[in-house]
Amino acid sequence: MRLALITGEYPPLPGGVGDYTRELARALQARGHVVAVWTDRRGGEDAGSPVPVFRVIRRWDAAAWLALGRSLRAWRPDGVLLQYQAAAYGLGGAMNLWPAIARLWLKATPIVVTFHDLRVPYLFPKAGPLREWSVRFLARSADGVIVTNHEDEATLRAVGIRPLWRVPIGSNIQPPMDLPRAEESRRRLSFPLDRPLVGFFGFLHPSKGFDVLLEAVAALIREGVPLGLVHIGATVAPSDPSQNDYAARCRRRIVELGLQEHIWETGYRPSEEISLSFAAVDLCALPYRDGVSFRRGTLMAALAHGRAVISTIPRVPIPELRDGENILLVPPEDPGALATAIRNVLRDPALRSRLETGARALAEHFAWERIAAQVEQVFEALRPRR
Repeated sequence: MRLALITGEYPPLPGGVGDYTRELARALQARGHVVAVWTDRRGGEDAGSPVPVFRVIRRWDAAAWLALGRSLRAWRPDGVLLQYQAAAYGLGGAMNLWPAIARLWLKATPIVVTFHDLRVPYLFPKAGPLREWSVRFLARSADGVIVTNHEDEATLRAVGIRPLWRVPIGSNIQPPMDLPRAEESRRRLSFPLDRPLVGFFGFLHPSKGFDVLLEAVAALIREGVPLGLVHIGATVAPSDPSQNDYAARCRRRIVELGLQEHIWETGYRPSEEISLSFAAVDLCALPYRDGVSFRRGTLMAALAHGRAVISTIPRVPIPELRDGENILLVPPEDPGALATAIRNVLRDPALRSRLETGARALAEHFAWERIAAQVEQVFEALRPRR
């Protein structure tokens, strides 16, 4: 099949949706499909990419409809997959209307939307219910919908969205086969060798609970636990500058808690150095405010690197997650419970080893080959429908 992937962000611009699109495109290509990506002009060229990238969009507004229509009609895809996350499109609503508009150019070509989350766009002041309506309109106007997690699946099924598939995301950072051990990784990155290190991966966004982790780490240090915290990755996503205020609040809190000498920040680094950082830490703490979910690329990366993961109780049951076996779960927004979980993992080598083994086994379910095969099945299922 000739498959066109549309995304609001794409490497070398940092962002989880862009990284996901790149990995999915490569996996689909490896399965024998002809794949290309359409995105905007930010970030420049992805040098050496085996997947063609058409940077035809100036801004994600109504003008993007015409630019996409002309380019896609010339390319003649057998299917179109729109990666949707409101922030990646500047919180505007133009792409929420795009599948309905695209019929002018694409006719019977199946259009599928992957919802990376169900957060609503801003649209305009006092848009109110229109924001929620725009997301549902996007889902209903597509030929098929993919969600990445159990919670979003339940939400869309409850409002009658069909046909609907749940296809998980994979890790955007693939660990190399020769990843060194913790001590060597710390030496290469100039991390301390004299204390346990807790890792946190991802942009600073209120939903990820970095401020909760700061409180937990500070409490453990006050107890006399020699501890360091490593923030792996960039601080703020270029596609969502609204995160700046939260990041600033976290930095102020670091000073207020006296944690300046206990925190290391890698910043945006190549994937090889991100993997080194994962290898260097003793565990990963990901205290999401809205509960752990398979839509979180940060979780997938920690699992892929075989880290012991502490996260928060999901909003809806996730059968694949087994508390104490492949993840350790605590209530959201509870620094005390988080501190206790961190202490228990650091003091109990058997628990840590069990969580690491469970994480590696769970990560096998999110291999890109398997994800690409499921996306392929979605388009195969839609062919006779059209």
